[in-house]
Amino acid sequence: MENIEIARVLQDVADLLEIKGSNPFRIRAYRNAAQVVAEHGTPLRKSVEEGADLTELPSIGKDMARHIGELVTDGALSLLAELSQAVPLSLIELTRLPGLGAKRAKKLWQELDVTNLDELEAAAEAGDVAGLAGFGEKTQEKILSSIERYRLRQGRMKLVDADQYVVPLVEYLQEDQRVQQVEVAGSYRRRKETVRDIDLLAIAEDAEPVMKHFASYPEVEQVASSGGTRSTVLLKAGLQVDLRVVPPISHGAALAYFTGSKEHNVKLRMRAIKRGLRLSEYGVFRGGEDESDDPWEGEFVAGGDETEVYEALDLPWIPPELRENRGEIEVAERGELPDLITIDAIRGDLQMHSTWSDGKDSLETMLEACAARGYEYFAITDHSKVLAMTGGLDSAKLREQWVEIEEIRARHDEIQLLRGMEVDILTEGELDLGDEMLEQLDIVLISVHSRFDLPAAQQTARISRAIQHPSVNILAHPTGRQINRRDPMQFDLDAVMQCAAESGVAVELNAHPDRLDLNDVQLMRARELGCDIVISTDAHRTADLDLISYGVEQARRAWLQPTDVLNTLPFDEFVKRLNAP
Repeated sequence: MENIEIARVLQDVADLLEIKGSNPFRIRAYRNAAQVVAEHGTPLRKSVEEGADLTELPSIGKDMARHIGELVTDGALSLLAELSQAVPLSLIELTRLPGLGAKRAKKLWQELDVTNLDELEAAAEAGDVAGLAGFGEKTQEKILSSIERYRLRQGRMKLVDADQYVVPLVEYLQEDQRVQQVEVAGSYRRRKETVRDIDLLAIAEDAEPVMKHFASYPEVEQVASSGGTRSTVLLKAGLQVDLRVVPPISHGAALAYFTGSKEHNVKLRMRAIKRGLRLSEYGVFRGGEDESDDPWEGEFVAGGDETEVYEALDLPWIPPELRENRGEIEVAERGELPDLITIDAIRGDLQMHSTWSDGKDSLETMLEACAARGYEYFAITDHSKVLAMTGGLDSAKLREQWVEIEEIRARHDEIQLLRGMEVDILTEGELDLGDEMLEQLDIVLISVHSRFDLPAAQQTARISRAIQHPSVNILAHPTGRQINRRDPMQFDLDAVMQCAAESGVAVELNAHPDRLDLNDVQLMRARELGCDIVISTDAHRTADLDLISYGVEQARRAWLQPTDVLNTLPFDEFVKRLNAP
C-alpha cells in the first residue's frame, strides 16, 4: 500500500468522524496525519518493513503509527470498518462536492436518507433538497450542477497521484533481469495534469515471463487481459495499466506511437505517407500496406530510437510535452522548436508560507531549504488576516515578522529573502492590507480565497480592480481551481490577463499539483497577451519546494522558455523587472 492510499484511508476516517460529530481535535489529528503521510517522500510500507519508528514523523503518534502498520500489513483498517457500521462510507463522496461539507452531508443523510450521489441527485431533482433548512433552491441547483461536473472528472487521476503508483511499478518491473528497459508513455509522459490510464513499454526478447511478472505485482487487483506481448491490469487503486513488450528494434517507434497524442500521431502518419513511408508502432517502413496482416512488410527504415523515427520524417525530435497537435510539427519543420524551460533555470520561489500563518516550517528553515536548492532568492508570503483559519497576519503581526526577517537576513547572506504577503482580494476588489503596509513589502501577491461564486462580470471587475493597485506584483493561482475538486471561477480571464499585462503585474503558474493554475492553454494565452509569468510552489513546508517540477512541466506544455518566466532572472534583474511600471 502506497502513501497516497494510506493517506486516503486516514482522510476517510477523519471524514466519517466529522459526519458522526466526534471530537474536533481527534478529527484534526487524522487530517494532519493524512497530510504528513501523503507528502512523505519515503514509502511508509518500506519503513514498516524495516521496523522504523513512525512516531518520529510529525503528527504521527503511537495510535496513528499502529494504524499505518495495520494498513501496510493487512491492506485495511479495522477502525474504518467500525466507523462505517455507524456512518455509511458512501457519504464521504458527498463531501467531495463543492460547498457540501460534513454537516450538510449528515443533514441529507438523517433527514432525507441520502447516502450516495445517485440518491442525492434523485432527491435534488425531486425538489426535496431545497426544502431542507439551510439549503434552498439555489443550493439545490448548485448540487445538481456539481454532481454533473464531478462525474465528468471521475476516472482521471491527478498526475501527482499517478506518480506514486507508477514509480514503484516501474521499479518492480525493472527487478526482472529479462527486462532491458521500461518506459512510461501516454499522457503521463506528456505530463498532462490528469491521466486516465498508464501505458508502459518494456524492451525484452521474451515477453511471456515479463507478462507473468507484471501480473504478479502485489498491487494488481485484476488482470483484465493477457496476451503474447500486451497485458492490461487494474491496480487496487483503480488505475488501469497497459504493458507492451517490444523488441529493441521497435522501441523508439513504439514509444513515439504510444506517447501520442492521437492527433500528433495522425499528423506524423500523414507526413510519412507523403514521403512514401509507412509509420506504425513497429517502425518506419518503405513500402508495404497499412492493412497488411504482416506489420513488418516493406523495407525497415527506422524504429529503435525516437530520434531516428522523427529524422526519417525529416523532423527533429519533438519533446513529449509538445505533442498535442498545436503546431509543433510545423514549427519543428522550420527548425524553430522552443528551448523549453527546465528546473535548472529557476532561480527563486515566489510563494511560500511559514509557521507565521499556515505553514509547517519556520521562516529560517524555509530559507535554508531554498538556499540548499541553489536559489538566489525567495519570498515569504504568509496569508493576510481575512483568512482566519490560516492564522493570517494583521499589520501588527506583519511588523513582528519583519523583525524576524531582518534578524535572519543578518545571519544569512547566501540567499536574498524578500518580505512579501499573499493578500486576499476582498469582494469589491479591495485588498486585505492597508496601503501603508503594502508599500513596505518587497513583493505583493494577491489572490482569491472566497466568494468564488460571484457572477462573471462582478468577478472580472473584482480581480481587475485589485490588479490595478500600484503595490501589486503578482496575481496568484488566477482561476482558483483545484483539480478534480473545484472548478475555476467564472470570469473573463482574457480581460484580467490583459489588465495584468497593462498594469505590469505578473500572473502565477502555481506549481502545486492540486492547482497547476494557470493551465497550459491559459499560459500560452498569457504569453500572447504580453503577461509576465512566474512559477511558484505555494510551499507550506520544505518538502513542497520539490513541487516546482510540476510547474516546470506545465510550463513546458505551454511552450514556455526561460525568457518567458520572471524567476529565471538573476536577482537584480528580477527586482528591476518586478517593479517596472
